[in-house]
Amino acid sequence: MSILDSVGNTPLLELKKIAAELDGIKLLAKAEFCNPSGSVKDRAAKAMLLDGLRSKVLTKEKIVIDATSGNTGIAYAMMGAALGLAVVLYMPANANMERKGMIARYGAHIVETDPMESSDGAYLAAKNAYESRPERYFYPDQYNNPVNAQAHYESTGVEIWEQSAYSVTHFIAGMGTSGTFTGVSRRLKDYNSAIRTVAVQPDSPLHGIEGTKHMASSITPGIYDAGIVDTTALVSTEDAHAMTRRLAREEGLLAGISSGANVHAALALARALPRGSVVATVLCDTGARYLSDSFWEAS
Repeated sequence: MSILDSVGNTPLLELKKIAAELDGIKLLAKAEFCNPSGSVKDRAAKAMLLDGLRSKVLTKEKIVIDATSGNTGIAYAMMGAALGLAVVLYMPANANMERKGMIARYGAHIVETDPMESSDGAYLAAKNAYESRPERYFYPDQYNNPVNAQAHYESTGVEIWEQSAYSVTHFIAGMGTSGTFTGVSRRLKDYNSAIRTVAVQPDSPLHGIEGTKHMASSITPGIYDAGIVDTTALVSTEDAHAMTRRLAREEGLLAGISSGANVHAALALARALPRGSVVATVLCDTGARYLSDSFWEAS
């Protein structure tokens, strides 16, 4: 067994304290921080790397190159170390010390990009580097690679359905590449077309919800499927921070800021639903990679 074999099969937790105000409605959260590198991105990174190796597009002589805001990069770095692959990652220079430190400890190389251009700048820089030397690199291109969403269709969506005892009525989650949301939503709607899907986005182009995109002001990922979105929920950075603190202090779940955004939006959604509804969301990553952020100190 290798570290890659431990990806997936994460628990689906009921948030009983957060949802204590609800009457007859369950709020469930997929604890993706239980993946080996600490985030949901392990699933897509594993699928894309193994797909490259199977197709022989990725060989030990090539360097894995991609853009990241942190989580997919950490997953690539961990798996690259396990598989004996060199990894180069383009990421905004203002990514925090925890994420940069984890990537470096696995032996991957970081190329910092203009922080004002956010994840879009990192994406364009990685794409340009690949196109200048395509023979040198394997470029998974997580924003446009259908294997990303398919990984969640084949694993995350199946697990949520089975672990909920086939009872989910609503799925709500934020989007970075949109792989998790798209793949899980497709799978759940295949199980039951009546399931409603809600896409979470920051309420402003200038936000602090790491790993999520304000779609109207960003480069739209090629794997994003607007047709799978029933409705959209907007969340402020402040509300995401507040719920992230609540998850730690009330549920004992040290999760990241995008997890707080997801749970805040899920709770708001659940307040308007009838008894018997079951709302599922995703705790995307561990809060341990945000410990240097100041929002934890607020009351």
